[in-house]
Amino acid sequence: MTRVLTFSEAKRAIDVDVILLIGAAFGLGAAVEQSGLAAEIADGFVGALGGYGTFGLALAIVLATSVLTEIITNNAAAVVVFPIALAIVGPAGIDVRIMATAASTSFLSPIGYQTNTMVYGPGSYRMSDYVRAGLPLTIAVQLTTATRVTVLG
Repeated sequence: MTRVLTFSEAKRAIDVDVILLIGAAFGLGAAVEQSGLAAEIADGFVGALGGYGTFGLALAIVLATSVLTEIITNNAAAVVVFPIALAIVGPAGIDVRIMATAASTSFLSPIGYQTNTMVYGPGSYRMSDYVRAGLPLTIAVQLTTATRVTVLG
């Protein structure tokens, strides 16, 4: 409409693989939720960390969201974890929006976040590159998020 791009240029700029991956992730997210896998993951983290009080509960939600983000993308993980987070941390007075932070910090795989997917092929990255660079960053962000929520409320 503005003639900045021709239709052909705009069509070539769309990465269909990324769009298909994102679309399929929502279906996978629904399957993870309906099968009970999401609840199992969240329950596992809460069982392991719930004894550490508010910090443990916050960290459990952050970890559960992060794990799901690496499997089914950040948007789908946020949709799946929200009701679980609400049930777990809501009564404890923890802001459930922490899972949105966790869902948006995908550093461990090319699947978790669209930008990761877009640079995977052109950058000639391997899965191990994401894990090697992303693991320390993921740990730092998760601990910082859980600490911030615990200290600041």
